[in-house]
Amino acid sequence: MKRPSWRTVVDYVFITLGAFVMAVGLGVFLVDAKVVAGGVSGLSMAVYYLSDGRIPVGILIWVLNIPLFIWGVRELGRSFGVRTFWGLTSNAFFIDLLRGAYVRGLRVQDWEAVRYLLEHDFFFTVLLGAVLMGLGLGIVFKFKGTTAGSDIVAAVASRRWKVKPGTIFLLTDFFVISFGGIAIYLKDLSPDRPAAVLVLYAFLLLFVSSQLVDMVLFGFDYAKSAFIVSDHSKEISERIMGTLSRGATALHGRGLYRGVERDILFTVVGRREIHRITEIVNEIDPHAFVIITNVYEVLGEGFRPRGEVDLDAISITKKLKVKEPSGDKAGDKAI
Repeated sequence: MKRPSWRTVVDYVFITLGAFVMAVGLGVFLVDAKVVAGGVSGLSMAVYYLSDGRIPVGILIWVLNIPLFIWGVRELGRSFGVRTFWGLTSNAFFIDLLRGAYVRGLRVQDWEAVRYLLEHDFFFTVLLGAVLMGLGLGIVFKFKGTTAGSDIVAAVASRRWKVKPGTIFLLTDFFVISFGGIAIYLKDLSPDRPAAVLVLYAFLLLFVSSQLVDMVLFGFDYAKSAFIVSDHSKEISERIMGTLSRGATALHGRGLYRGVERDILFTVVGRREIHRITEIVNEIDPHAFVIITNVYEVLGEGFRPRGEVDLDAISITKKLKVKEPSGDKAGDKAI
């Protein structure tokens, strides 16, 4: 039997950590706030409300995910299954553990600080739950895991029917949140806040958590790229290289409307330097056409690569050392 590698062990440790962080966000803050998350977690919350809390949320999440998990394994292969099952089970277990289903008296949601936030700062309570859910799910994804749910539906739909994953997430989350709002309304679980208001909070939750997932996976954009179309490309490139010490690449292009051939400049600069690019272009050619985009990863001289987490560097006997780049001119090697 093949022994798991150190990298695999670290993956599972961080998948477990991510599942725990998610569980804190949902089990401690969102369930009692009556703000329904999307996907199977949100559906489980709605069923939990309809059952008057008789069935623990974590168990509902696990049970409702099992059919999707089996479907996912059949459609996507066994390699998909192990990490997903671990992430799903860990998340469900931690939710019920924190809510006191396994250890009497734990019930973190009844701690004084949590109750104070829920009663006196509802918005911050929901925001905190959203941040923790997004952060936790991002960690799970970062280390090649999932927590099942609508992720499986989106993956299978994308493979079999060529449906965009974003469409699946949008549809499922919309119906789940709407169903949760109906459940809260029917049970009159929130006399202080209308069910419609809680639904709006749920959509805010989805937005914040999705942004956090992207942030964990890709980080903040730490650079900007610019395409500059101008009849004065030579002067602009000289100013960029001379003033900012950044490189630029000239791409030969032809405008299809007038058939004019000219060089198109492409350059990558730091986020704080992009305003200097626009100033330079405006000074030399106010009629230039400029496209500026966010850059989440730059490999080459002049920029520190973000890259994936270097798991090989995690060791109790080694220290992580970051080597600073020695050069500045990234544009010349960008293409």
